Amino acid sequence: MEKGDIKIGFGIMGGWNQAQAHAQFVANVVDFGMNLQAAMEAARFTKGTFDGGDVQMESRIPEAVRQELAARGHQIKLVEPFSFSVGQGEPVMRDPKRAVNFAGADPRSDGEAIPESPTPY
Repeated sequence: MEKGDIKIGFGIMGGWNQAQAHAQFVANVVDFGMNLQAAMEAARFTKGTFDGGDVQMESRIPEAVRQELAARGHQIKLVEPFSFSVGQGEPVMRDPKRAVNFAGADPRSDGEAIPESPTPY
């Protein structure tokens, strides 16, 4: 994804959940103004079928949100706080004006963002 000179490369594995996790990550960055790490750590949900109101969501999603969704007919299945079932990914952002790369690491995975010293251009 990109806006102006800022470019973000990311991928979130997860099979059926992949597109859902991508949309949640983009919303976290664009709509909620989160940095890469916060957007990757944010609680996620997933829908495993086309039909019905079944939804899996990490237990970190607030109780009030879960109750509102249940009142609207969703059948919620809670999964662990950082569940592998909602995907795992890694993002990198390039800011060419400052010649800086930023990265994040998903706590649901074994990846990591490792800082490096700047390379002279």
